[in-house]
Amino acid sequence: MSLGHAKTLRKSMTDAERRLWYRLRAHRFEGYKFKRQVPIGKYVVDFACLNHGLVVELDGGQHAQSDRDLARDEFLKAKGFRGRRFWNNDALNNSGGVLDEILKVLRGQACTPSPGARRAPPSPLRGEGKACVRSGH
Repeated sequence: MSLGHAKTLRKSMTDAERRLWYRLRAHRFEGYKFKRQVPIGKYVVDFACLNHGLVVELDGGQHAQSDRDLARDEFLKAKGFRGRRFWNNDALNNSGGVLDEILKVLRGQACTPSPGARRAPPSPLRGEGKACVRSGH
């Protein structure tokens, strides 16, 4: 992906991305440095803490059980990144829980589910995708 495409994505952030970015930007989150819409290989990730090899993705319902997301996760893992995926609804309605999980990962305290393990997403809230927290390593 090109840097130009990443810049375009930065200008058109979703509400969920805006909410999370407000807390992650400018070293506000426990002093960790995050970047948004970061090109890594042929992909652009929503957020990355490059110093700690963490990628954070926010997804809508169209990403449920996506083979493309699995391939992307494998690519990022091969490049040495740990990844966490969260549903948009969680970023909007449970941002504290999302931030707690991100902090646990950064501090090495997060549980890692077996590869490919995914919970079935619950019913969408107010038409905003499907709400659940899922992770991929």
